[in-house]
Amino acid sequence: MRGSLDLFRAFLREQDEPDACYSLLARHSVDQVEEYGGPVAGLTVVDVGGGSGYFTEEFRRRGAHAYLFEPDVREIGGKPPNGTVVADGYLLPLGDGVADVTFSSNVLEHVADPQTFLSELARVTRPGGLVFVSFTNWLSPWGGHEWAPWHYLGAERARARYRRRTGRAPKHTLGENLFAVHIGPTLRQVRARDDVTVVAARSRYWPFLAGTIVRIPGVRELATWNLLLVLRRCPR
Repeated sequence: MRGSLDLFRAFLREQDEPDACYSLLARHSVDQVEEYGGPVAGLTVVDVGGGSGYFTEEFRRRGAHAYLFEPDVREIGGKPPNGTVVADGYLLPLGDGVADVTFSSNVLEHVADPQTFLSELARVTRPGGLVFVSFTNWLSPWGGHEWAPWHYLGAERARARYRRRTGRAPKHTLGENLFAVHIGPTLRQVRARDDVTVVAARSRYWPFLAGTIVRIPGVRELATWNLLLVLRRCPR
């Protein structure tokens, strides 16, 4: 509970204190990876879409051989981790099965073809390795990102309100760099795949009943906030 509350407080201060917010999120995220996969020390970790590298740096602090692949140079910033590669998550410049863990935080809602993106994450993960994917589902209170929760009234109305309130254009546009991804269809599609099996599907931030919420149709679309999928790469 305390960890979830700390994250919530950090998210409220994200714009003013981004380093504190994302450093805390990175620690929380790697804790979850180790919860399912054990210590990451010595493992090869591929961080896909990790922005300026908070997750990559946290994996490295814990002894992993972690590498950042980010398609947007604007997100990387001025001091990316050493070895950062500018690369599209649809076509990673990596061989098959090179990663023990493939990690992607809050990227799935920003790609037009989530299933192709997941296929690429699975491809670079070794058989028996783990894929960690989290995303903010559209109907969660934060689904509209910077113009949430007004996205419940429609994307264009929410974007217009954001522009009036802040005097600047919002970062995200529905159908361009933000997509309405829902939990139910995503779970059905992932469970139908033959390259991964589902280890866990849970709310990323909830401190209790995290998996139970995801099993309740309708409720999960509102209450999950952010879905964490832990997938295991199937043997070839």
